[in-house]
Amino acid sequence: MSKSKYNVVNPDDICENYGADTLRMYEMFLGPLEQAKPWNTAGITGVHGFLKKLWKLYFDDNGLRVTDQQASSESLKTLHKTIRKVEEDIENFSFNTSVSTLMICVNELSAQKCSSKSILEPLAILISPYAPHIAEELWSGLGHTESIATAEFPIFNQAHLVESTKTYPISFNGKMRFTLDLPIDLSKEEIEKIVMDHEKTKTQLDGRTPKKIIIVPGKIVNIVG
Repeated sequence: MSKSKYNVVNPDDICENYGADTLRMYEMFLGPLEQAKPWNTAGITGVHGFLKKLWKLYFDDNGLRVTDQQASSESLKTLHKTIRKVEEDIENFSFNTSVSTLMICVNELSAQKCSSKSILEPLAILISPYAPHIAEELWSGLGHTESIATAEFPIFNQAHLVESTKTYPISFNGKMRFTLDLPIDLSKEEIEKIVMDHEKTKTQLDGRTPKKIIIVPGKIVNIVG
């Protein structure tokens, strides 16, 4: 990029079209601070799309969609793994990976249809160093009168990352037919009973008695007919 080649990009134009937060996050997303990076605005629309998706977690056509309902275990896991990663990245000045982590977080919470204030409030704080303007708007929308800059940084809780269930692929003669979410501490006998009593297992066997039931706790269940 050079003035002599007339290819200078005016940041004011980008701010006018996409907003200052988009420019700010895009610059951090380009790569590590210590490395030279080619300036290319082709990907700036992706960051702008992320911020719009973030906004939709909090607001829809009817206004604020955030509720006081209890957060799901999946949403708590998503939030706390994000807190841990963002905190580490800030300490290491790895802002590009922080932005990537926040994007993954918003995608996961959107898929989970999360509307819990206990998740979305700390998320706004996490994003505020990267997109301060939209974070202030979200914070105000959540009912706060003071600046989000005065809010305490969320505290990471390892307990929310401990797996309590395992998704077992249930196979018949080596071919997976369905999955079951079971507590991770079940014994082989308990897993076998739950699987054999399941309606889908009865449908697959169609009255036949299996020759063998192979169970590897925490991994697979294979029923040999």
